[in-house]
Amino acid sequence: MIPFVDLKAQYHSIKAEVDAAVIGTLESCQFTLGSEVVAFEKEFAEFSGNSIGVGVNNGTSALHLALLAAGIGPGDEVITVPFTFVASAAAIYYTGAKIVFCDIDPVTFTMDPAALEAAITPRTKAVIPVHLFGQMADMDPIMAIAKKHGPVVLEDSAQAHGAEYNGRRAGSIGDMSGFSFYPGKNLGAAGEGGMVVTGNEEFARQVRMLRDWGAEKKYHHVLKGYNMRLEGMQGAVLRVKLRYLEKWTEARRAAAARYEKLFANSGVATPAALENRRHVYHIYAIRTDHRAAFQDELNKRGIQTGIHYPYPVHLLPAYEDLGYREGQFPHSEKAANQVLSLPMYPELTGEMQEEVAAAVIELQHRYAG
Repeated sequence: MIPFVDLKAQYHSIKAEVDAAVIGTLESCQFTLGSEVVAFEKEFAEFSGNSIGVGVNNGTSALHLALLAAGIGPGDEVITVPFTFVASAAAIYYTGAKIVFCDIDPVTFTMDPAALEAAITPRTKAVIPVHLFGQMADMDPIMAIAKKHGPVVLEDSAQAHGAEYNGRRAGSIGDMSGFSFYPGKNLGAAGEGGMVVTGNEEFARQVRMLRDWGAEKKYHHVLKGYNMRLEGMQGAVLRVKLRYLEKWTEARRAAAARYEKLFANSGVATPAALENRRHVYHIYAIRTDHRAAFQDELNKRGIQTGIHYPYPVHLLPAYEDLGYREGQFPHSEKAANQVLSLPMYPELTGEMQEEVAAAVIELQHRYAG
């Protein structure tokens, strides 16, 4: 069996340090927020090229609270893409604002700046470009459009820890950025976790209060807030893992380069990595019109795969009330019908990749000629 991800392999490679971090939390009894979270907030903000980090309970909360901190609410419109995990849209819904979609660039799977500008109205108050699969969106034109029209830019960096655009890291370009530390992410907690990263002191102050029942200090509730604090144990574990993230990222990039070499001249449609961007390969997704057959056959051979994502958000039953129809976002819909995610993680060996590539190439020749 070649697993899609292998969290056990990662854990065993740093077991002593992770175990010590967990035991340290148990001994300190700082279970909610605490010194480990404070230290991790500082370290991860610096890693992301920014000055302030505010830890929360998951990546969805990071987006949700960031929007609230920016004053987003009923009557406002927030633009994002439909080819993403549903949380990008759900965070907008939670604020009471209207979800507005624009299509993706078919090469990078990220927000098409021209489609963004066409979707802007006087009610547009925020834009959420999604750095999908580990490659950042085309941020320069997105920021120029935002400057022209006035919306806040919130980077959805849930899959882009350490990704770069023209030498700048995910989390350092927009007004705020939301990160996820779900266990399977490039930087994953031992459970759930998230963070808002920003250089804006007032946005950070608002998020800090919102995550902790709206309290400016204990029992003094300034806002109607939430219970969305990052646990102390997650902060401790994430501090350990952050020290290895660059090493793990380079291992992912080397694995992606190995796949590219193995798939060369095979006809397999591999992910595009633009020269001005550092792709961190949270997901390595090929494209095929025969996805169901590929996935079924690979599974029979003991090769696990995933689909990220089989349905664009505008076609999900939960969001049919938005009124969008099939055909409105053709690039998002085509990507959702074609993408197939192959095994990708730092511990993936060359031999495992050779087995995966050989099977995929065989299927490519069988079904696509």
